[in-house]
Amino acid sequence: MKNLNYYKEKIKQKRSNTPLKNVLKDIASWRVFTFYKQNWLITKYPKTERSPKIVSYKEMQENRDNLTKLWLDYDFSKTFFENYEKLYKIIDFSAISFTSSNENSEFSDSVFWAKNAYLSFVIWLQAENVLYSNFCYSNVSNILNSMLVTNNSENIFNSFFIDKSFKVFYSRYIFNSNNIWFSSNLIWCSECINCDNLENQKYCIDNKKLDKNDYFKQKEEILKNKKDFEKKYKKVNNKSNNYWSENFSWNAVYNSIDVENVYFFNRLKNSRNVMIWDWWDLSENFFDVIDAWVNAKDFYWVLWAWYSSNLYSCIEIWDWNNLFYCYTMDNCSYCIWCIWLKNKSYCILNKQYTKEEWEKIALKIFESMEADWTLWKFFPAKLNPFYFNDTVAGLIWGFKKEEIVKEWFMWRDEKIKVDIPDESLVISVDELDKYEWFDKSWNWRINPEILKKVIKTNSWDYYRIVKMEYDFLVKHSLPLPRLHWLERMKVNFGV
Repeated sequence: MKNLNYYKEKIKQKRSNTPLKNVLKDIASWRVFTFYKQNWLITKYPKTERSPKIVSYKEMQENRDNLTKLWLDYDFSKTFFENYEKLYKIIDFSAISFTSSNENSEFSDSVFWAKNAYLSFVIWLQAENVLYSNFCYSNVSNILNSMLVTNNSENIFNSFFIDKSFKVFYSRYIFNSNNIWFSSNLIWCSECINCDNLENQKYCIDNKKLDKNDYFKQKEEILKNKKDFEKKYKKVNNKSNNYWSENFSWNAVYNSIDVENVYFFNRLKNSRNVMIWDWWDLSENFFDVIDAWVNAKDFYWVLWAWYSSNLYSCIEIWDWNNLFYCYTMDNCSYCIWCIWLKNKSYCILNKQYTKEEWEKIALKIFESMEADWTLWKFFPAKLNPFYFNDTVAGLIWGFKKEEIVKEWFMWRDEKIKVDIPDESLVISVDELDKYEWFDKSWNWRINPEILKKVIKTNSWDYYRIVKMEYDFLVKHSLPLPRLHWLERMKVNFGV
């Protein structure tokens, strides 16, 4: 007789052979890095016929306990995904994923226990002063234009995968190091420029050790040429050394064993097609997973989850186990096709059941899904509310519009409209040279008047320099950015 474990194993078998391209297309297309305005709310959901009903995070949390009153009976005359679509249309969604434990972080998404996070995504665990960055967590501060900055790192600019380090600029894969420029794959290093693959070194330029005085003389000359900074960053090694791992494939793999097609992973075992996982304990059995954290195991077809086990085709889950096809759940277990529930168990389409009732209906649902070959599939493209080219999938893989729209994903052709007040002073990006210079003593200066300007790029994107950003640039003698903030993010995703 078939039971729940039979259907779990069926899903696991199917998920163990998914092509990487399909994983990125189907799952990464639900992780968006763009904001829109809907009425008075800033939200990650564009206003389209697929957009859910949007409310503020505060309103969502206030009404969350009542969501089991918005339920549906499962209709076996319809497909599994048709049942979900009906529930999706009657539930209010939070404009962004956000918690009240944050401070001054309303214009970011997936932010938890953070302060001063602005236009950033997946920022949590005592992160402070984070701008235009992604996946930064665990007591980090003063992070700009960077990705994957972790564990007591601070003063990081235009960098990728920095751990336990400070004062790191235009660099990649830096561990336990400080005062690093245009470098990669350094461990326990200090004062290095244009270096790669060094350990326990200091006062190095181009991998050559120098006398301390000579090093600082050359450093001063190198850092005077601000216009070359972006060019130098493009030349920094993209490949990680993949430390302390065995039997693995892809890039940025650490402390892991028996993993295939994994990218930026730390302490993982027996997994395939995974992007972005990190925690202090070894986790295992991740198949087709993007963006997961903290003491977890047995994930199959999952986007963004933590403190969990036994998840199957789920999005945005924390503190849970044994969930199937759920969207944004908190501390729940044994649920199927539920949305935004908290502290619930044995629910289907947000309806509460007894354990015995749930098991009976669940097995019947899984039986019908196995019969029509949908048991092991992810959320279909026609339910995806995001423009494909605004998502991680669009940023890291060369999908073509024709291919994507044919499969019922949405594609944004028009630029996002930017509301620029009539009184705004707009300048071209080519005019930024007028606002920064060296004074007679060769001290770097940036005119504070730039804070009053709106900057227009050559591709007609608009952005501003905010005060926190200005202070950081001045303090570290850095040039004004010539790219829109989203384009700066794409640089790191391109790695």
